[in-house]
Amino acid sequence: MVSSADSPAANSLDAASESHKMSSSLTKGLRRSGSRSTGRGASAKTAKRPVKTKAAKAKAKRAPAAKAASRKPAKLRPVKKTASKAAAKAKKAPARALARKAAPAKKTAVSRVKKTQKVAAVRAARPAPPPPPPRQPTQDESAALAAFERAHREFVRGRFAEARNQFRILLDKFSQVSEVAARSRTYLAVAESRLRTESMLPRDADSLYDRGVIELNRGEYVAAQEMFERALKREPEAAHIHYGLAATRARLGSIDLALESLQRALDLQPSLRVRAQHDHDLNPLRNDPDFDRLIFSNPA
Repeated sequence: MVSSADSPAANSLDAASESHKMSSSLTKGLRRSGSRSTGRGASAKTAKRPVKTKAAKAKAKRAPAAKAASRKPAKLRPVKKTASKAAAKAKKAPARALARKAAPAKKTAVSRVKKTQKVAAVRAARPAPPPPPPRQPTQDESAALAAFERAHREFVRGRFAEARNQFRILLDKFSQVSEVAARSRTYLAVAESRLRTESMLPRDADSLYDRGVIELNRGEYVAAQEMFERALKREPEAAHIHYGLAATRARLGSIDLALESLQRALDLQPSLRVRAQHDHDLNPLRNDPDFDRLIFSNPA
């Protein structure tokens, strides 16, 4: 007995089913392999893409700015000019501040000057008050002044003994008048000093003349004049004493008195003209025409 499995139709059916199974398995394998391949391709693509870090992002942001800068270069101002301008502004700022501060000060000064000028003008317009009348001296003050004038007159005349006595009386009576008493004490001290000097001085004319010559050579012209005057009181016709007095007065600058003394000396002793021509003490008289007349003219 022949079974259905052994028949050719059954065999062909079996072969077809097996081929169908094989084709289905093949298609499944292909699908799986395709899905795998697609997955590998996607992973490869993702592997090829670079990972963007922070530095890369910063570069990406800078790139457009750099491109813009390269396209349109910015105009830069020179550093020196800007620095000089800034320095000039910095210098001008304190000057302006000082000028602003000085402006009110000037205004105040001008206003003060104007005020002072107005005040001065007002004061000038006002009449000045009359000066107060001088204070009348009291009776004691008047008497003290009169006594002082009498004593001072004696002092000027060279009467030191009389002047000393009058100043002493004045101080005894009017010591409460302070100003007159102070002056009287001064003159009293000088009078007493002169009296002591006179007591120590020589008495004869020749000794006084010698003392006068010593003082003249020392440059003490006032003392020399006093000695010669004292000597002339004792011997008025001594030509050499008149000549010494003329030299002393010339040194003191009393030109007229010196010429008078020289005239008197030459009248008494004409031979003194030769001495006068070379005497250095008479140099202050040489520019005077009267000196030339006295010295270089022929004696009458």
